[in-house]
Amino acid sequence: MFMETIVALATAPIKSALHIIRVSGDDSFEIVSSISNKKIFTEGNRNLLVGKIMDGDKHIDDVVFAIYKNPHSFTGENLVEIICHGSLLISNQIIELLIKKGARMAVNGEYSQRAYLNQKIDLVQAEAINDVINSITAESKSLSMLSLEGKTSSFVKEVKTKIADLLSLIEVNIDYPEYEDIEVANKTTIIEACTSINQRIKELIKDGEKAKIINEGIKVSIVGKPNVGKSSLLNALLGEDKAIVTSIAGTTRDVVEGDINLNGLTLHLLDTAGIHQSEDIIENIGVDKSKKAISEADLVIVVLDGSDELTAEDKEVLDLTKGYNRIVVYNKADKGLIGNKEDIYISALNKDIEPLKKAIYDKYGINEETFSKPALNNARQLGLLGKAKESLEKAIDDALNDLPIDLIFVNLFNAYKAILEILGEDNDIDLSKEIFKRFCVGK
Repeated sequence: MFMETIVALATAPIKSALHIIRVSGDDSFEIVSSISNKKIFTEGNRNLLVGKIMDGDKHIDDVVFAIYKNPHSFTGENLVEIICHGSLLISNQIIELLIKKGARMAVNGEYSQRAYLNQKIDLVQAEAINDVINSITAESKSLSMLSLEGKTSSFVKEVKTKIADLLSLIEVNIDYPEYEDIEVANKTTIIEACTSINQRIKELIKDGEKAKIINEGIKVSIVGKPNVGKSSLLNALLGEDKAIVTSIAGTTRDVVEGDINLNGLTLHLLDTAGIHQSEDIIENIGVDKSKKAISEADLVIVVLDGSDELTAEDKEVLDLTKGYNRIVVYNKADKGLIGNKEDIYISALNKDIEPLKKAIYDKYGINEETFSKPALNNARQLGLLGKAKESLEKAIDDALNDLPIDLIFVNLFNAYKAILEILGEDNDIDLSKEIFKRFCVGK
């Protein structure tokens, strides 16, 4: 299949020391040669050449050509990277010349798409490329790099192999019953295998949910009645005086936002207006926004005054947040404490908030191992894992209910398709390949 040659600027479109222009496709060597004073070639897999970009007799720039012969390139195609001076004028001139000679501008993600289509990377690795680029913490970048290196995919492939083994066994038993030297696919075998595979999938989902939190962060709403120290807590978490703090109740009338990196865990913080009854129209608008922030948050931090007894307004906030993922924290520990020893006490005024930070970490089960463990980490991947888990559970139920083995096969195959879809391998499912790879059924 002929792959047309594409071109794009691979570095940021800003003035810099150098720019890199990437050219990929079957005709890339010929097209780049047509605007160079050197013939673009490589006798091995890769080559570096120093040359000039020419527009006829006009000298455009002195450049370095990094030459990659298929399949030894990122895209799996003939590929040339032109390293030129970092002027947008120069890079645009070179790109225009390449298009004039037969290349076309690449569309968003097309290089990674070609790498995927040419089986240089799988879909998990392709998604990891974008995750690495968009990482906002060193920890999220490290997790994305593990996926880019293929370590996350290896876990999925293990599950894929185990399901394929079971499907192949069932298929051989159905299609080749005359052979006596193959393992029998009885329902006990199926139940034990599905249970083992499903346990592994549950572990992957659990790890993936933690990785997703590290990758995307947590939306946290800080709520409570007026003047319990919500804004002081926001400032203590942020390490700066972003929210106005006074002793006057109702100072915060709108949602104040800020982000922090809590030892690798990104918190998207929302300081809300105090929840209480008021005749003030503006204050009521703020209260309504506070209630909306509760419903949209991943985590709600309920702030109470630890130096005083609970009031009716405190109880209203506790009732309002019941059923949500929340942490109840008692502020103003510097004024003396009223409550139980197991409660979480802090002093936002004195920046003494370590017990709250620990509670957040403990709630999500994140530790040092989480930051170094390969894991699926986006909604698509986790959704498909969940789909595979559900299909395997149905297969187990079918076996327990003594359904025919060919009906059990259907749910097993659905689980297999979901796993293949995670890797992007679901377009051409030929189970006979799995059978013949595992059994000598033609003897």
